[in-house]
Amino acid sequence: MTVGRFAPSPSGKMHLGNLFSFLMAWCSARSVGGELVLRMEDLDPQRTNDEYAALIRRDLLRFGLDWDREVSCQSKRSAAYGEAFARLEEMGLIYPCYCSRSQVHAASAPHLGQSEFVYAGTCRSLTPAQRAAQTRLPAWRLRVPNQEWTVHDGLQGDYTELLSRDCGDFVVRRADGVYAYQLAVVVDDADNGVTQVVRGRDLLASAPRQKYLFSLLGKAAPEYFHVPLLLAPDGRRLSKRDGDLDLDTLLGRLTPEQIIGALAHAAGLIDKREAISAKELASVFHWRRVRKSDICLTL
Repeated sequence: MTVGRFAPSPSGKMHLGNLFSFLMAWCSARSVGGELVLRMEDLDPQRTNDEYAALIRRDLLRFGLDWDREVSCQSKRSAAYGEAFARLEEMGLIYPCYCSRSQVHAASAPHLGQSEFVYAGTCRSLTPAQRAAQTRLPAWRLRVPNQEWTVHDGLQGDYTELLSRDCGDFVVRRADGVYAYQLAVVVDDADNGVTQVVRGRDLLASAPRQKYLFSLLGKAAPEYFHVPLLLAPDGRRLSKRDGDLDLDTLLGRLTPEQIIGALAHAAGLIDKREAISAKELASVFHWRRVRKSDICLTL
């Protein structure tokens, strides 16, 4: 059975771009009789809260996007992440890093346009004496091989990264003890039996390193579909921080079915812009009709 997932970060209200990704994930799974799991990616307590999580659940149901099983929260799964971390440590693939850059965002998904840098391996070969001389609490990084990893994306096609060149050793646990996004999402998808991941194409660059982690943990990687981003009329990527196309505002003048119809038409799934429910859209959904390039949508 196909098992898809919603994995929102409750760091703000959902906007139209979030809704589009979730709609595609829901239709893809439901169109083949599959299941959906809902996971709150609330790793970072300073950025997320229960109020936003409740609003996300409410908004998904407003649009007919239901889920199966109990909602899970990453903030309650530290033990599972710790077990995976210990396995990687036993394999000799984890080392402490005393550098300060990039740790602050390690618990969040890296998005297109964010300034990710390739770690130079500064702390990779420190001696025990050099480590003992450090005063900063370390983050913990995963060694990556000088090897290409290819993900076959069901929408965007093959995507390949040479991990040592394109991402470098990446953080799996922050200095404050919070497990990082890349490790947590792999453990969660494996434990939930997720077979299909549908998300924005801004996360495509995360897929090869996640596939690498799946292999290290002895788990099968899911099938990936990275959907186009929704852009504001001026070409900006939609952002929770900016409040772009807030769903409450849109629902003040449009029905959920009208909004879904506009998204479905923009994606290429229906021939004309008309109201349609999520259930009706799932009955005609097929990936071969979904466009690959980003979408500028006016409502």
